[in-house]
Amino acid sequence: MLFNSTQFWFFFLFVTTVYFLTPWRWRWVFLVAASYYFYMCWKPEYAILLLASTIVDYSVGRALESLRDQGWRKTVLCASILVNFGVLFAFKYADFFSRSVKDVFDHYSIFVNMPQLHWILPVGVSFYTFQSVSYTIDVYRGIIPAERHFGIYAAYVTFFPQLVAGPINRAPHLLPQFKEKKHFTLDNVRVGLRWALWGMFKKVCVADLLAPAVATVYGDPKKFGGPALIVGTFFFAVQIYCDFSGYSDIAIGVARILGYDLAVNFRQPYFSRSVGEFWQRWHISLSTWFRDYLYYPMGGNRVSKLRWCLNILVVFVVSGLWHGANWTFVIWGALHGIYLVGERLRSGRVRGSADAPAGFLRETVSVAWVFLLVMVGWVFFRAQSVGDAFYILGHSVQWRGFSPINFFYLGLPRFELSLACFMIVVLFFADWLLWYQPARALRWWERTWVRWGCYAGIFYSIICFGVFEKVQFIYFQF
Repeated sequence: MLFNSTQFWFFFLFVTTVYFLTPWRWRWVFLVAASYYFYMCWKPEYAILLLASTIVDYSVGRALESLRDQGWRKTVLCASILVNFGVLFAFKYADFFSRSVKDVFDHYSIFVNMPQLHWILPVGVSFYTFQSVSYTIDVYRGIIPAERHFGIYAAYVTFFPQLVAGPINRAPHLLPQFKEKKHFTLDNVRVGLRWALWGMFKKVCVADLLAPAVATVYGDPKKFGGPALIVGTFFFAVQIYCDFSGYSDIAIGVARILGYDLAVNFRQPYFSRSVGEFWQRWHISLSTWFRDYLYYPMGGNRVSKLRWCLNILVVFVVSGLWHGANWTFVIWGALHGIYLVGERLRSGRVRGSADAPAGFLRETVSVAWVFLLVMVGWVFFRAQSVGDAFYILGHSVQWRGFSPINFFYLGLPRFELSLACFMIVVLFFADWLLWYQPARALRWWERTWVRWGCYAGIFYSIICFGVFEKVQFIYFQF
């Protein structure tokens, strides 16, 4: 069940109505049941994994709170982590590592038959696994007490707006909200619909509109010259931002209508002045997860410079692997790690330079440079193979035989290509205004005609120009 489908919005209308009509003491039952139905619309049998993860980590949390011996507590925590990541490895990475080992043996003419599981990846497994693991670690650290009510904990793990693609919400922030009595308020509806409307615009009017052009270029990049490859990569940069941030916005809006506050996942990342700042504003819930549960335990920046560089590279390589079982994702993660190490060593600081003052020209150059680096990374993220990625990068600088008419062979009709460019301008203007002129944007927004004009324009664009072919969100595969 996709957020950009009529089925979901009828489902959500039903859930909202029944949720607020249900007596408070039983709402968790309905919420868990609705979340399981939402998840089972993809593949019902994989709900067993979700239930197993919930039972294991709930039990581990209770055990960690009752145990006093530190050795036993550490053993229980490690067992929980091994179980959670063991399941994740089996479904997501076992075949990748099996193929990689076989490729190494084949290279040396040693022919070994490596087993392949060919298991279908459960939707959202990476997200709910990270959310569950963060809970057990927080209980172990004493940050939060173990949740005693199994139903409340199950609601926290399975909450349907953020179940399959985040944001990854921490227990200290989200778990207590399931114990608060929620009331239906027009303010929540107004704010929630605003988030959801903007998220739908990003998804169906920008990301899905660009998807055919990106698929055409990256499906067979050798058919295209440098300009088309650059445009295809730029379109993908916009597509993945609008696709994923659009999902996060809809999730935040839907949860808000029900009275729940989810973590913000994106803050205009393409206006970042440094790679470090980019990762403070892109997929914030994941980057902070890796910071708190991997980077800091390895020593963070409280170690030697060489060890710190290694910590950064390890974190980003693991982040790349989290995104997908392919060497393209590993290289993408490693590339961002190298960016960050180089950037911070050059600046002479272990902390990022996001707050450094900059004039207009210097800031514009910095933003353009960071966006270029990010686009290079997106080539590896989107390419079907490492070979295709290097081909795209190597041929992007070749402009021989270029003709503007070539752009009309990117998989989009002329009108839709022009419309896509216009939607991108609208998107970047809105992000620029929100990031650089928030006070002015607020003053404009307080004017009724501006506010309702924006609502009408966005709604009209979704209805008239939105793509409603049930295009799956990109991050569902992670």
